[in-house]
Amino acid sequence: MMKRIILASASPRRTALLDMIGLKHEVVTSYVDEDIFTDDSDPEGTVLRTAEAKAAAVAEKSCDAVVIGADTAVYIDGRLLGKPGNTAEAREMLGLLRGRTHTVYTGVVIIEKTGNKTISYDFCDKTDVTMRNFSDKELEAYIGTGEPFDKAGAYAAQGLGSVFVERIDGDFYTVVGLPVTRLCVALAQLGADVCGGWADLRH
Repeated sequence: MMKRIILASASPRRTALLDMIGLKHEVVTSYVDEDIFTDDSDPEGTVLRTAEAKAAAVAEKSCDAVVIGADTAVYIDGRLLGKPGNTAEAREMLGLLRGRTHTVYTGVVIIEKTGNKTISYDFCDKTDVTMRNFSDKELEAYIGTGEPFDKAGAYAAQGLGSVFVERIDGDFYTVVGLPVTRLCVALAQLGADVCGGWADLRH
């Protein structure tokens, strides 16, 4: 019997990516305070610790399930950029990224829980993103759309923010928030039927 797959994230982008690849799943929000894991000197460790906390919080209450936790952060000048809390922070972040290359880290932790037995698997993927030198007018117009405020680094590469992205070196989906290729390989190694829901996608 196929185990339930649970996404321990309230991110609409991550659930949309799982829908895109036809992976049937449930969504359970972990309500983990992400800020307590932030360490500017260790971007990979930060996203992995946060992803683990999300997955563990949901797995603790879920039996016979595979739980996916993920976290994404933008890294530049020795700083981790999370989600901006206000307009000033969004403006500062976008100003830092403008005309430069930064790195996006996404950590993924998968916890498979069956009765009293727990198996975990984790990985971190990183992708370099180069922004063009967009104008102040474009920056302010973008902030005005509201898109930056629930995005790490204050932009969405899959949304309006795509007009600022000049080049991506690595996995685009790592930037969006979930490296689906590596995720599917990991799930398959744990015995999940990754393509089991594809029959429902036939046109």
